[in-house]
Amino acid sequence: MTNIRLTKPTIAVLEALISATSDNPAWGLSICRDADLGPGTVYPILDRLAERGWVMSFGETGSHPGRPPRRYYELTGTGRQQASDALASRRMRRFGLGLAGGRA
Repeated sequence: MTNIRLTKPTIAVLEALISATSDNPAWGLSICRDADLGPGTVYPILDRLAERGWVMSFGETGSHPGRPPRRYYELTGTGRQQASDALASRRMRRFGLGLAGGRA
């Protein structure tokens, strides 16, 4: 597995990609909106994820009057598994250390 540094912005992008469906695919600006990040942050993250084989992209087909075609992004099978594992592991570390709910 190629490690991805799980910064807060990377986590937000991965969560946006994981929540995308075939009926509601993730495209560049929708990821920006869902992750609450600007394109200058999101697109470099998508590039890094694609370089590591976690994400693939493809252009919009069909009619799209009045705007340029969208570029869609989806996690690969390996990327989905690795992202899910990495996010679960991160949650376990945070809960295990008591970081999620404050100190007792």
